[in-house]
Amino acid sequence: MGFARVIFSGILILLILNADAVKVKDLPPCKFKAIYNFGDSNSDTGAISAAIFPRQWPNGETFFHKPVGRLGDGRLMIDFIADRFGLPFLSSYLDSIGSSFRQGANFAAGGSTIVPQNKTIAESGLSPFALNVQVFQYNQFKARTADLLKDKKYSCKNHLPKPKDFPEALYVIDIGQNDIAYGLRSVSEAQLLASLPYIISQFAIQVQNLYAQGARTFWIHNTGPIGCLASTLLSIKNPPPGFLDEYGCVKSQNDIAKEFNRQLKNIVIKLRADLPQAAITYVDIYAAKYGLISNAKQQGFVEVQKICCGYHKNGIDVGCGGILPLPNGTQVYGAACEDPSLYISWDGVHYTDAANHWFANLLINGSLSDPPIPITHACYRT
Repeated sequence: MGFARVIFSGILILLILNADAVKVKDLPPCKFKAIYNFGDSNSDTGAISAAIFPRQWPNGETFFHKPVGRLGDGRLMIDFIADRFGLPFLSSYLDSIGSSFRQGANFAAGGSTIVPQNKTIAESGLSPFALNVQVFQYNQFKARTADLLKDKKYSCKNHLPKPKDFPEALYVIDIGQNDIAYGLRSVSEAQLLASLPYIISQFAIQVQNLYAQGARTFWIHNTGPIGCLASTLLSIKNPPPGFLDEYGCVKSQNDIAKEFNRQLKNIVIKLRADLPQAAITYVDIYAAKYGLISNAKQQGFVEVQKICCGYHKNGIDVGCGGILPLPNGTQVYGAACEDPSLYISWDGVHYTDAANHWFANLLINGSLSDPPIPITHACYRT
């Protein structure tokens, strides 16, 4: 009897939430004048390329036809989000050449984590621009913008947002994959699981900090199925029974990602209660990515284990765009595949333009969001 009551209560809550979502969809679309993005290489549009080392060809070949700071052959999820609102692609905050921040800025940086790491990028591959640093950068950006708009001698005001645009902007956050990836390399899986509550608590602090600065609309991505990354699967030889799932992904790693996502969703629910003026949407990008991976052939893609860009044969691994001299005087080049649109994985870690487009079509319409509303209506609190 008690179990039946729980089921009935759960169904009732879902019906109420869906009813609220239907009401929201009937309202006029949000008019976001700007987007501010925070995250890692899944949404980095030029930070690491500007600050540390430039992205190289063939990155960018499909859509931009040249390297443009992104790891991939074309657009990222954040590009499709900007395009949905008719806004220009976001300039990276760290890219000072030819950038305009009139309609937003991107603070995401490849290799970034939620929790700052006490390692250099050379030692760990992790960025110094952790989430708290990105929020510091945003705070400085907002303060400097206010100062420059008051400066009569400053001649580039048309490249800066208006003060009223900050609270009316969309704030996108997509980070956490590197916290898990680095944990898998440095501690046991049990230790990594034990650290998740702290990682999530640090995430919540930065959302609260953005809210204190006036941010009101948040679009928060969970993390993807890290156990399905092709770079991980390359090194697995003769796995024991049960190590991989039915689609060839590392089950235990995906279980950690799912636990991270469970805790992230719980903290989002708490933040909604703690931040009364915020509209916070939790976006299940894990479901989108795993959905494509598990139906790759039906959707016209090759298996996720296949990497488009790079050389991985005969025990030789060369990353995308890399060159490896061989003892016999020849060299191996990490070239791109002939048709990236058939691949899910671009370089073993990042996704192709085609895959990101597939994810975007699914996520932007709200079908995998909580509450289940499209991004065009994310400003409404349900």
